[in-house]
Amino acid sequence: MNYIQTEIDGVWIIEPRVFSDARGYFMEAFKEEEFKAHVGDVHFVQDNESKSSFGVLRGLHYQKGEWSQAKLVRVIKGKVLDVAVDMRRSSPTFGKYVSVELSEENKRQFFIPRGFAHGFLVLSDEAVFTYKVDNVYAPQAEASVKYNDETIGIDWPVAEADMLLSEKDARAVSFKDAEHFA
Repeated sequence: MNYIQTEIDGVWIIEPRVFSDARGYFMEAFKEEEFKAHVGDVHFVQDNESKSSFGVLRGLHYQKGEWSQAKLVRVIKGKVLDVAVDMRRSSPTFGKYVSVELSEENKRQFFIPRGFAHGFLVLSDEAVFTYKVDNVYAPQAEASVKYNDETIGIDWPVAEADMLLSEKDARAVSFKDAEHFA
């Protein structure tokens, strides 16, 4: 696998080696020892999957405090724009974001460490999104930041009128009003 450090420390793009022939393809999606050597020792405890249609925007989500989660995300069908926002007040990149297109074609993965808000926007007719997390879901620690917060300034490639959000995401707080990590 090819590990690409992004402009925000700790956030990685991972490109697997894909072996294709007339039958289809084969790839290693996760190899613990290799992941440890490049990213660090992250113990994933759960795999999640979602299916969404064009324009669905999920995020920007995170869990606070001891319930914070690191995520290793990828798309197995379709295409999304995936975004990680640095919520660590002590970080030199506090309030900055990294985005990457993940698709069934490029088979890229995106590692988002603890201390980040995360979200994605579906760019294809449909997308199946899967991810590993290193901590269980804790509803009492759940938080969301507005996807269109001016402080963050994410460049979403779909018109807002074409976006579909949950009620919870539509009610998310601004970046300045959000609870940040130390």
